[in-house]
Amino acid sequence: MAAPGVADGLKEAEDLAVQLSEAIGCGDRDEAKQCAEKLAALSLPVSIKVDQKAYPQDMIRLKVGVEDAELDSYIPITMMVTVGITIAELKIKVKNDFGFHPSLQIWVIGKRLTKDTDTLYSHGVSKDGDQAFLFIKNAKAVNLSREQQRQEEQHQQIDDIIVTMARSSLEPRGTGPPVATKAKQRPPPLLPKPQIGWSCPMCTLVNKPTRPGCEVCACERPADYKVPASYKPDQDELSRIQSEQEANLQYRKVVEEQRAMNFRDHLETDAHNLINNNEELDCPICFTTIEPGEGAVLRECLHGFCKDCLKGTIINNMDAEVKCPYVCNDYSCGYNLQDREILSLLSQEEYQKFLELRLSIAESRSENSYHCKTPDCAGWCIYEDDINEFTCQLCQETNCLLCKAIHNNMNCKEYQDDLRVRAENDVAAKQTADTLEAMLQNGEAMHCPKCKVIVQKKDGCDWICCIMCKTEICWVTKQARWGPNGSGDTTGGCKCRLNGVLCHPNCNNCH
Repeated sequence: MAAPGVADGLKEAEDLAVQLSEAIGCGDRDEAKQCAEKLAALSLPVSIKVDQKAYPQDMIRLKVGVEDAELDSYIPITMMVTVGITIAELKIKVKNDFGFHPSLQIWVIGKRLTKDTDTLYSHGVSKDGDQAFLFIKNAKAVNLSREQQRQEEQHQQIDDIIVTMARSSLEPRGTGPPVATKAKQRPPPLLPKPQIGWSCPMCTLVNKPTRPGCEVCACERPADYKVPASYKPDQDELSRIQSEQEANLQYRKVVEEQRAMNFRDHLETDAHNLINNNEELDCPICFTTIEPGEGAVLRECLHGFCKDCLKGTIINNMDAEVKCPYVCNDYSCGYNLQDREILSLLSQEEYQKFLELRLSIAESRSENSYHCKTPDCAGWCIYEDDINEFTCQLCQETNCLLCKAIHNNMNCKEYQDDLRVRAENDVAAKQTADTLEAMLQNGEAMHCPKCKVIVQKKDGCDWICCIMCKTEICWVTKQARWGPNGSGDTTGGCKCRLNGVLCHPNCNNCH
């Protein structure tokens, strides 16, 4: 038990400490000076500690720029902290949240290196948006192994327990040195909780189980990791998940709206037989600049032309299908114009002629086709081998498919006998036959190599086209220009200009 004099001295020191604390709290310098002088005169040990309540207790958003020595990358993050937290406590928080050992952390605030005993407030951090910089050192550079880290954690836990026990045994007795504050002692730091989550394969950060990617380096979560069934996300995690779900819903909504708008545009475009150009273009045929809306864009290949050139291509076409006229040094378009595009470009009369041409070409190229022998009749048919007669639906005449003629009230033998008799007595018929034979002999006419009809060349180059079967013919060689597979087949035909060689010395440009 302390002597009465000693007890009175301690009681006086405690009173002076309380008065000093109140004077400092009120900002009364004179009284604080007097109390400090009286305490100094007693020569007693005094412990002074700043009350945590002196700092603002609201959470603020601290913007932290993190740079990793291994990845050589800069990543911004945001941390929720109080301004009274010390750098040591901040390092523990980073370790618990992100898995980086305190010895690997170097904090820089306001262009100054920090000490573990410093607070954020002492470095001027006091409001949302204040900034700090965290550099993560290489674990190998500081010789930090996993076993050493585990041992340090165990030692820290033991030290925390010892400190807690010591404070519990000393504080109630009141025999310790007087403390110049009425505030309670700061609670001991919490023991680090076991880490729950997945470790980033790139930066080793331990992420929360439900995060799809690393919070620091954005590396994807390992495919074999499964969220524990017992895991319950905290409030921050629930907020993040909810934000992601809302963002996904918003994205899907935007995508659906875009699809609906594209579908409406497609329907609107499909309602027009001919699509006009939306932008200025140069016609690849006449090289004229076409203003928006004045030209046409083909549906199949999206090549654009002026309407006059497309119309001319259709009118001068000698095939059942009209190919896109786009041609360049390395490419020739193989798409065809659609019927509704052709209909939009031609007048009604021009379109009717185009249909008649198509019908004529289809007739000439169809196997077993037969045209009615009535003069100026457009009727024709495709017959089968077991059919011998064709009744034209236009002129109602019956055609004999064996004789290729109309012989009403006569059989085939009677008709052929009558034909020979008429040929012998008909001078005009005989003169016509002699003229054609003479033209064949002197080269003024030739038989088509495919359908055997007599064809002639008027003038110009040596390329001609059979009016019946549309076979392309070389006049100088009297052969087809192409092989059996048609245009472009160089396995047969006259083979003009194949390897740069003409088909005949007298060839006048048949290719």
